[in-house]
Amino acid sequence: MVGSLRRLYPASTAALLALTSFSPATALAAQTQAQSAHDISVELNKLEPLGKGCRAYVVVDNATDAAYSVLKLDIVLFRPDGVIDRRIAIDLGPLPANKKDVKTFDLEATPCSQIGSMFVNDVLECKSGEQDVSDCLDRFAVSSRGPATLSK
Repeated sequence: MVGSLRRLYPASTAALLALTSFSPATALAAQTQAQSAHDISVELNKLEPLGKGCRAYVVVDNATDAAYSVLKLDIVLFRPDGVIDRRIAIDLGPLPANKKDVKTFDLEATPCSQIGSMFVNDVLECKSGEQDVSDCLDRFAVSSRGPATLSK
């Protein structure tokens, strides 16, 4: 029957076969694989006024068996109008294995109201112990809880 359908509707049959082979179990497996690809989550939790500047609270959840001694990120700050304000480097390490941690960093002379978003431009350094870790940017997912967003 499939052969006769292919002769009548060659393109449609291929699409139909592709759709029927994609089951809910396949979708769940793909979603689980995508989630496990991000072993570390980095969340911009809140911004808090600090004098003439701003304090950023970042929640980092390391769901791996590896401890990271250094996780230094190149962050670009954007103003609410989308114009780049400046670049900073932050170190989220040390990051213990299988642990959630809250890190803070102060942005002197940048009021919280002038931060529209933050972008992880790159990973400057990533180490587990003394060993460099490759593809560190691919190992983590980012999210935000407040009005300023964090992306990569």
